[in-house]
Amino acid sequence: MLNHLKKLLQNKNSKTAEHEVLDFNTALAALLVEVMRADGKLLESEFDKIREIMIDRCQLTVEQVTPLIDKAQKQVEQAIDMYAFVKQINQQTSDIERIDIIELLWHVAFADGELDSYEDHIIRKISGLLYVAHADFISAKIAAQESAPSR
Repeated sequence: MLNHLKKLLQNKNSKTAEHEVLDFNTALAALLVEVMRADGKLLESEFDKIREIMIDRCQLTVEQVTPLIDKAQKQVEQAIDMYAFVKQINQQTSDIERIDIIELLWHVAFADGELDSYEDHIIRKISGLLYVAHADFISAKIAAQESAPSR
């Protein structure tokens, strides 16, 4: 019986280690996907915006972006919360960079030309988890809104 428990714990530890391997790009893509999914609509304009962000900001190629977004979507669907994604971002970014990330989230929210209250809520939640001040949260929103397509 003791051996059986050891095996169970070893399997659990190895599975946990697999889930903990999360790079910055995947974490960022996951947060962007969270915003895209917030309103219950997966629109092509939002996918396009995420692709654009990942190519421009993370210096990835088009061939790298699609599998990365797919991976991020799967991780978001399996995640209980956003802690792993936020933790990765917090560990690897400065205060200014986190404000930029909040603006990127707003760009995804505004990609379809309108802001849903669920998108606003999820960005507000992520902003708090990233320790972004409310004034910076609002400034990022305004900056993204000014460059957003209008409907």
